[in-house]
Amino acid sequence: MHGTIFTLLKRYVQTQYDHSAWVRLLEASGLSAAEFNHKSVYPDEHMYRLIGEAATMTGLSADELHEKFGEYLVPDLMYMYQKLLDPNWTTLDMLEHTENTMHRQVRAEHAENNPPVLHVTRLSPDELFIDYVSGRRMGALAVGMVRGVASYYNEADRIEVEPTTSENGEHVRIRVRRIG
Repeated sequence: MHGTIFTLLKRYVQTQYDHSAWVRLLEASGLSAAEFNHKSVYPDEHMYRLIGEAATMTGLSADELHEKFGEYLVPDLMYMYQKLLDPNWTTLDMLEHTENTMHRQVRAEHAENNPPVLHVTRLSPDELFIDYVSGRRMGALAVGMVRGVASYYNEADRIEVEPTTSENGEHVRIRVRRIG
């Protein structure tokens, strides 16, 4: 997993809790000597251990933490890839184009990166399905990111996000629709 995600996880923990929470999380995960560089790639196992320990520390489930972190990631990722965004897009447009814009760019910049594959089926102007495919089994992170995209586009109150399969499978289907 790309170091940027770990850097943002550190910031998330520090802003939601405090700096000592991050230090305790690293120690509990057996990663106390880890300094994550945003330009490097790290084993997925590091993220699993960090999220697992964070779940233990907070009493939240790993899926809940993934969703909250996914929402938190969006503004930074949108800033990083703003040159790829069409200013006329809405939440659904953004989701429809993520695979062929941001994910394509991530793969081109870092050959060892492997973001999930997103197969998006636009059912109507107001509804789509996202089929998340990844051996990482972090569909809850994707669900959170979808909610974060809706917030980014000031549509959170009009976008319904519903995982229709288990959020921790290799294949997760997410229904997204504009309501009202």
